Amino acid sequence: MKNRLEEIRKQHGIRQEDLAKVLEVSRQTIGSLENGRYNPSIILAFKIARYFNMAVEDIFIYEEEE
Repeated sequence: MKNRLEEIRKQHGIRQEDLAKVLEVSRQTIGSLENGRYNPSIILAFKIARYFNMAVEDIFIYEEEE
């Protein structure tokens, strides 16, 4: 799954550390999400979407495997 988290976070001028604090996760979790090394739980995906006032699908892009 791809995501636009880094792009969206930077557009809002928010540091990884600050986003992590608000979402109650580690800064490493945010970094791993942004690098595509970690897929969020559905709860974390909704928390991120709610924080940015966006739809989950506008942040996280699911691509079917062939």
